[in-house]
Amino acid sequence: MNTITIGIMPQKEIRKRVYAIARGEYRPGPDEPKVWFTSMRSLAEVLSDDNRALLRVILETEPKSISALAETTGRKPSNLSRTLRTLSRYGIVCLERENRHVRPIVKASEFRIIAA
Repeated sequence: MNTITIGIMPQKEIRKRVYAIARGEYRPGPDEPKVWFTSMRSLAEVLSDDNRALLRVILETEPKSISALAETTGRKPSNLSRTLRTLSRYGIVCLERENRHVRPIVKASEFRIIAA
């Protein structure tokens, strides 16, 4: 499974970095984080024990829809959908639309964290 490199940096520093990249003054290396959090607390909320367990369930069962995943986990589809959208924003999960269903696919289950 893919590993995502995650960086932790204050919002001001993230903004400076993004502007420097946009101006062409800085070119990030291939091993640098693509996903940034402003604090360990916000990272811990996204990569909580429950969310990492959810990722394992998705990997093991390969559900065809959020409804199927809800049945497997015993969680409400609305709650599950909200969690999956959050994980999707950070590139951890991909939500593929197939016919009338949305299928969750895990993009990364291992994480390397760099605190700047």
